[in-house]
Amino acid sequence: MANMEIGLYDVLDQAQMESHSLAADVYDEHIRGAQEAEQMGYKYYFSIEHQTSDVSFLSSPSVYLTALARATSAMRFGVMIYQLPFHHPIRLAEDVAMLDHLSRGRVEFGAGTGVTSHEFLRWNVDFDRRRAMSEEAIDIILMAWKEGSVTYDGEFFKFDEVLTSPDTYQKPHPPVWFGCHSAASFEYSARHNFHVSQNIDVDPVIAEKFDTWRNLWHQAGHDTPMPKTFLTRHVHVAETDAKAREQAEPYLATAAFPSAIPAGKGRDIIGETRIRYGPHGMRGDDPGTPERAELRRTFRERAQSYDFWIDNGIALVGSPETVAKKLKEQHDLIGHDIFCARHLFGYISPEAANRSIRLFAQEVMPAFN
Repeated sequence: MANMEIGLYDVLDQAQMESHSLAADVYDEHIRGAQEAEQMGYKYYFSIEHQTSDVSFLSSPSVYLTALARATSAMRFGVMIYQLPFHHPIRLAEDVAMLDHLSRGRVEFGAGTGVTSHEFLRWNVDFDRRRAMSEEAIDIILMAWKEGSVTYDGEFFKFDEVLTSPDTYQKPHPPVWFGCHSAASFEYSARHNFHVSQNIDVDPVIAEKFDTWRNLWHQAGHDTPMPKTFLTRHVHVAETDAKAREQAEPYLATAAFPSAIPAGKGRDIIGETRIRYGPHGMRGDDPGTPERAELRRTFRERAQSYDFWIDNGIALVGSPETVAKKLKEQHDLIGHDIFCARHLFGYISPEAANRSIRLFAQEVMPAFN
């Protein structure tokens, strides 16, 4: 079968936080899970940052990843993504450089602009300027890593000979990934020779976008090996197809929309606030760009239809044989280099998720190594 590196995508979402009385217990449980996944052969571990969100409660990614770095020894790890407009670029450059040393060179730097407008609204950050702000931040972070000194006169950031430390463990710096949904993000990543990641679009859309990025990368005339592509999907493996569907189906919708949370489990914590999701958020009516309109459609369909998840490759559910077959078909279409499986999603039971992690490692992963 196809050669593809495989990792774990682990999100500290609302269901995880509600299942424990202390956040400390959630962090400990997930770090133990990363240790076990490393022993099973998962090569990567990624999570995701959101701010003021029910999607992810990983509000301080670098702090969490430092603990994870000291608890593991082999797997590469990072967040996919840091939301750049919420970070001071000098501080982030220094945090990641120190994390690179504490992990002996295992950190991957995932960066992006963010897609959920209500988070920006609450922080008083201009959502419509997030791309320009993020591009300045990337310039500054790379300057800090490469030169150790930053003098910069931009629209959003101005620095005069800031001496940064430490330098990075990996040379010239940790791998840089950019989370891409829009055409502008893929063009930017191709021009800057960045790796690219995807997590939301349906398989045919991702395949088309990755192909476009590859063509743009070649047109840019880089003289280095082609950067990598990353895909994460929800995965549930059980002994039979029927058992896997029975365990996963009730909880996939809860991984897409708080409004799909089953009665008696959790609440729509953002929808209950004064600001809610903002006037034109991911759940709003303003179509915005074609890419944002497609994202809204995908989220709506995911909340309403189990078949939409399966038919579009957003979730891989079934026996080990079925999941291996679907994973190969997906890879044949998209051609991604790294696949990260999210086994713990919505309100699925931790026991079922842990069983899925083990079955996937023991009976699916060997076909791709």
